[in-house]
Amino acid sequence: MSKPPNYQRLPRTVDPRKFAQNGVKLVGDIEQNQLERLSAAVVQIVSPVQVSLAFDIGEEGYREVTGRISAEVQAECQRCLQPTPLSLVCDVSVGVVWDEDQAKQLPSRLDPWIVGEGAADLFCMVEEELLLALPMVAFHAEQCVNEALFSSADSSEDLDVDQSNPFSVLEQLKSTPKK
Repeated sequence: MSKPPNYQRLPRTVDPRKFAQNGVKLVGDIEQNQLERLSAAVVQIVSPVQVSLAFDIGEEGYREVTGRISAEVQAECQRCLQPTPLSLVCDVSVGVVWDEDQAKQLPSRLDPWIVGEGAADLFCMVEEELLLALPMVAFHAEQCVNEALFSSADSSEDLDVDQSNPFSVLEQLKSTPKK
């Protein structure tokens, strides 16, 4: 796979306010070992995470970061507990803010990226977006578990269930006379 002409090595720390002021565009990869929380959430990150971000000042005057993040990972199938491939693709649309109060003022189309003063961790923001893109439950597209295991056939002969009323002791206590 060839890299685009504007491909560059992504910096871990950036000043998103200056980048937005200058209209910076970043295109590049983040190595798998740089995303510890995502690595812990999946079985494996298969290839470097591809990132394409544009920093700009939007129409409302907010500093914005837009773009796309994509990653190929393997997650644990919740049916068979074996790895299953997942393609994660995130469309990023965040507003750069200093604190929670400014985050509340952002338009609804922008998610807040609270960076405080100075430089911010770009990899952390990318990782947050990928974690949010993970499905609640991962499973293989094809059938990976025998259908017989999902049978709801009557198996009462296999179960040795005591048919006595568990509340019979309470019933006996209720009927005993008080002294």
